[in-house]
Amino acid sequence: MKKYNIFSYLLVAFALVLTGGSCTDLDEKLYSKIGSDNYYNNKDEVISAILRPYTHARAWIAPTQQNSYWRLNEYAADQIAWTTKGRHGYDGGDWIRLHYHTWHIRESTITNSWNLMYSGMGYCSDAANNIAKRDAAQMGITQQEKDEFVAEMKVLRAYHYLKLMDLFGNIPVVTEVGTPVSPSNMPRAEVFKFIETELLENIDNLPLLSSKNVGRATRAAGYAMLAELYLNAEVWTGTARWDDCIKACDYIMQNKAGSQIGTLGLDSDLITTFSNTNTTNSKENLFVLTYDYQSSPNKCGWNGDFYHFAQKYIYGGLSNGNNGAVVIPSAYDKFADNDLRKSQWMLIGPQFYFDDPTKPVLGTEEYSGQQLTFVNYIYRASEGKTQSTMYDGEENSGARFNKYKPGPSSDPHYWSNDWVLYRLTEINYFKAEALMRKNGGNATQEAVDLINACRIRAFSDADWNSNKYTTSTLTLDELIEERGREFIFEGKRRTDLIRFGKFTSTAWWDHTPTDNKNVEIFPIPYNQLSTNVNLIQNPGYASE
Repeated sequence: MKKYNIFSYLLVAFALVLTGGSCTDLDEKLYSKIGSDNYYNNKDEVISAILRPYTHARAWIAPTQQNSYWRLNEYAADQIAWTTKGRHGYDGGDWIRLHYHTWHIRESTITNSWNLMYSGMGYCSDAANNIAKRDAAQMGITQQEKDEFVAEMKVLRAYHYLKLMDLFGNIPVVTEVGTPVSPSNMPRAEVFKFIETELLENIDNLPLLSSKNVGRATRAAGYAMLAELYLNAEVWTGTARWDDCIKACDYIMQNKAGSQIGTLGLDSDLITTFSNTNTTNSKENLFVLTYDYQSSPNKCGWNGDFYHFAQKYIYGGLSNGNNGAVVIPSAYDKFADNDLRKSQWMLIGPQFYFDDPTKPVLGTEEYSGQQLTFVNYIYRASEGKTQSTMYDGEENSGARFNKYKPGPSSDPHYWSNDWVLYRLTEINYFKAEALMRKNGGNATQEAVDLINACRIRAFSDADWNSNKYTTSTLTLDELIEERGREFIFEGKRRTDLIRFGKFTSTAWWDHTPTDNKNVEIFPIPYNQLSTNVNLIQNPGYASE
């Protein structure tokens, strides 16, 4: 089946972009752009406007561009770090401050994440409002299509706001580009209510998940967003919503959200969900960022963060990386040796050429001319040192990302892996956690069954009986560790640690607990404060 390619429509640059408190002069005379009044004249133009936010999403959701939401949610948590490695990776101390929780209000990573997410939200609002005010027939679409498109943009906008609220807490909520010019912060509980209302009012107008709309906000994706919203409600509003979370999960698990690609189900192995054929072969992906390298020269560029300087030889591909992200030793050690996720989702040990498993891949820095061997420690062994901190890595330090395997460049599906935002496995984990929290933190049999149905893939038949959970072994402390193992690299860890009360109170590798609850949300960026007098800085941060 041919992947639905969102790059097949080229959007003429018409969209007005909201970047925090900035505005656009709506009265200027346009020479090099097509104004929105002269757009939306046919279905192709409508579809182009609808797809624009999805192409932008690659910049702020997945680790495909600089300063994404993914980076803030992973590099500030207890599993992944971008360590200094010899003469590489210091980058002004950006990643070190994230790991130590010592960021400041001028951080480019934080500033650009804010700007990128609000820009994406602006694309959603612009398309939703322009389509809503026009007659369907004049746009060359049916009334049902019009309703679906408007609902889709509002739900996708709600997803932007969900992530903004997670990162920044009290944020401005704007539904029309440039109006108001200088919006004020809205209390987090009110932002939550806005997101909830947007989702509830629009989810049932969304189309069903199908091969045509993979990568777009369908009904299944909307209910997954709602489940995540309710799971974190106690953190975000002060009021738990466990029953509502369970209800949203059930809607998906019982297929009430609808699917036209066959019955949703858990994939039977650890590879299919993230493979370069996951568009057609995965049964469980609910919402993804789509990539089709063969139809468009756009790949999910995780190589920038994840790949070593010589990684293309390991995969038989075309791209190396910046030798950035590593699994920190304390996180790697939380995988049992017989946990297949340890061997299948991470690279460790001596590395060889993809097309010649007897030919060693060679290092390029400290181990130039020697076989590249990834190790589960972070210190300068080549210098005889054993100190292990964010400052002390070498080119081979730490286990490496291997969850999404691109395949060799000769593969007809080379680097066409869709990046997963929600999958059915996570819905199982959402519901299990909600059931346990309703039960005083104790596991019910249903919660155990939900987790075991996913965990079984991580162990051989011979090992399973001794590794499956029971109502006595699945505690909340164990569940947060198991979430870490299952969702490593997926951009969820900081949010999980905060919900479990472990983000500021727990030590890991080179991170000392601060007990500073203020760092559970990031500061409003300095550039936004300086251009919008109505913004109020988050507690614990100076406004300069």
